[in-house]
Amino acid sequence: MTRNKPIHAPAPAVTRPGVYACGADTVNAILEAALYLLIEEGSSAFTLRRIASECGLKLGNVSRHFPRKEMLVQVLLEELLLPSEALVEKSIRKAGMSAEDALTLIIEGSLDEIKTKRTTNLSIELWAMANHNEFVADRLEASYHYVHQLLAQFVAQLNPKLSAEDAYTVSVFISASIDGSTMLAGYGKPWSSLMPQMKGLAVRSLVHLVKTITPAELRAFTR
Repeated sequence: MTRNKPIHAPAPAVTRPGVYACGADTVNAILEAALYLLIEEGSSAFTLRRIASECGLKLGNVSRHFPRKEMLVQVLLEELLLPSEALVEKSIRKAGMSAEDALTLIIEGSLDEIKTKRTTNLSIELWAMANHNEFVADRLEASYHYVHQLLAQFVAQLNPKLSAEDAYTVSVFISASIDGSTMLAGYGKPWSSLMPQMKGLAVRSLVHLVKTITPAELRAFTR
């Protein structure tokens, strides 16, 4: 189990290439092209040759900075996940929100993100890549764990009767409930038009659940 790890965003696993300005510009172009292809065309187009073509570089220029596609995936994933993980928590702490307001903000913000093409397509492609890429799988698990711990803090504040383990369990349910809407109501999905109602229902039902669920009820579910 990973739930007892300290709460912090995972440290970068790889060093970003391109230390000098000219190299940094090239790396930026490569990463932008890689992200564009992942969102617009999916993981099947995520090859060094296709990325080089997209950003107008020779394959050798790309492979000089990223000798293996695995390295490019790692750097891209770190730059996608680390800022978003820290930004939400920083905004909440800075605003001094109540636990209920913070939980509402996370639920609403997450569902708003799911409505975007970027988040819907990236989520689907990263989940697919995680099935056969151990680094992607581990990095996504670490990212989810970070979010679960953040949610669990607000769950515990809203419902002090819950143990730390109970609060974590409820936070995983909240996360799963939000992410599960991606395939049904995300960008371009069959029920995307219902997202406003789904967002309202999610806030009402999930916040109410957090406030009212008891340790005894959670124990009963295991029988």
